[in-house]
Amino acid sequence: MLMIRLQRVGRKNDPSFRMVVTDSKNSTKSGKFLEVVGSYDARLGKNKTILKAERIKHWISVGAQLTDTVKNLLISKKIIEGKKTDYRPKPKPVENPEPVEAVEEVKEEVKEGEPVAEPVAETV
Repeated sequence: MLMIRLQRVGRKNDPSFRMVVTDSKNSTKSGKFLEVVGSYDARLGKNKTILKAERIKHWISVGAQLTDTVKNLLISKKIIEGKKTDYRPKPKPVENPEPVEAVEEVKEEVKEGEPVAEPVAETV
């Protein structure tokens, strides 16, 4: 399956990305891709985004899937229409174990003046 995804390039602490068409089985760091269809500089934001709109539409028509980040970027640049997706991971639900009922030991009240009876050990 073909994917349009971002491939990080650039130096340490200076992120910039290529938008590439690649097979979904290839990792982003492998360098194996079919075509570069744009670039995105994360530090400069929207001012430094270069996209080949016709080629992107061609690959989408062929059946290439978009990652969530790429989809949101293309929607904000008005290359495709649609609703942006929330790409952040969903918080895991907190498991609330059922409260365990505390078993209170009933202690016999000892009245003053009465001798305390101790349990007698049985001999076998």
